Amino acid sequence: MLIEAFKKAFSLIFSLDPELLGIIFLSFKVSGAALLIASAIGLPLAAILGLKKIPAKGIFVSLMNTFMGLPPVVVGLFVYMMLSRSGSLGFMGLLYTPSAMIIAQTILALPIVVSLCHSAIISVDRNIRLASQTLGATPFQISVAVIKESRYGIMSGIIAALGRVMAEVGAILIVGGNIAGYTRVMTTTIALETDKGNFELAIALGIILLTVSLCINMFLHLFQKREVVQAGLWD
Repeated sequence: MLIEAFKKAFSLIFSLDPELLGIIFLSFKVSGAALLIASAIGLPLAAILGLKKIPAKGIFVSLMNTFMGLPPVVVGLFVYMMLSRSGSLGFMGLLYTPSAMIIAQTILALPIVVSLCHSAIISVDRNIRLASQTLGATPFQISVAVIKESRYGIMSGIIAALGRVMAEVGAILIVGGNIAGYTRVMTTTIALETDKGNFELAIALGIILLTVSLCINMFLHLFQKREVVQAGLWD
């Protein structure tokens, strides 16, 4: 039974099944949009927290670290209440749409981007800042130098956020409704099809998710290796 299910799963993948492709495309669309928004907000916040002295910075960093472990179903419930007809944003009519799913995933990804990118920035050797100041660099140039040195940590933080949103089920199931052809993504489809006993589609989507994760991590590894080789440090 298991072998037959895997055969049918690979058949779905290689035959470019329209339903499968639609689910994959929507998954990338929702998770990609959420990651872009979270990065656009989170990276500047992380840079400010890591490079500037601001009031209550420690409290804000602690909150971001705490929110990294936000339960997805709690986020889904919060977004649902905000977007429902009786909620403060109900007039926008976003509930059970891809936009609601993007909002939920952005909330989940943002603390990860801020926390991990902040950690990468503050871990940069202080001598780099001192050397830049000695050479007469402006505050902006010093900030750019520090961020450049922390680029691997920043990329790792963004990839970790991508992994969180790509694997998310609870929040998007609550606010998206898992509507076929409209809000059904890979993770929610896997959960639904498994309950229905349709293991072929669930396995096919699981293979796609694992492949995407492997490709992303291989890209990061090759990028880091190339940078180290260019620096003449690769063994």
